[in-house]
Amino acid sequence: MDAHQDELSNPFGMDEDCRNCPALAACREQVVHGYGDAGAEFVFVGEGPAAGAEATGVPFTGDGAGERVQRVLGELGFSRSPPDAAEPDLQNVYLTYLSRCRHPDRAATDEEVRNCEPFLNAELRMINPHIIVAVGDRVLRELAVEYTTRRPDSFDVVEEHATTIRGRGFELVPMIPPAEQTDEQEAAFVEHVRENVFSRDYRQTKGRRSR
Repeated sequence: MDAHQDELSNPFGMDEDCRNCPALAACREQVVHGYGDAGAEFVFVGEGPAAGAEATGVPFTGDGAGERVQRVLGELGFSRSPPDAAEPDLQNVYLTYLSRCRHPDRAATDEEVRNCEPFLNAELRMINPHIIVAVGDRVLRELAVEYTTRRPDSFDVVEEHATTIRGRGFELVPMIPPAEQTDEQEAAFVEHVRENVFSRDYRQTKGRRSR
């Protein structure tokens, strides 16, 4: 963890009372900003908080899908906590979302995702990661618009799960949403990161010094 970081939860002090999306502000329990190592080389980006993450205030926690992600983080050496931890002890990884608020009846609209873009863009700019794990088709396509030269409609997260895609300044590793993954797909993701990311100098995608 960054030597100057005091908290894993919302380490950049982003607005926890954001009102940019009135419909979401009216029904949410809390805003779920990013969580983890502010100096991380890896960032996991999901579409938005499920009920479990909204309850804990920590991305990818609070339910079975979150436990799958936390299990992956443990297998890769990013977490020192059990998969069901509400506030996992993370190192070298940061967890965040496209949209930070949950509506109980629907996904975030395109406008609501755009309203959250400044939060995600600021996190990525300040963290400057080497690898971004895009969790789900919507995340993959949103990041593709900004950070790759491919058309967004050319991506399919199922076909590209556990592969590496070159982006502008970093690499994308797509992941099928954890609630939809099989145990075999989880194992394939862990194997890909171990064998094809950790085994080479992924830092060459950046001009940043290794920490």
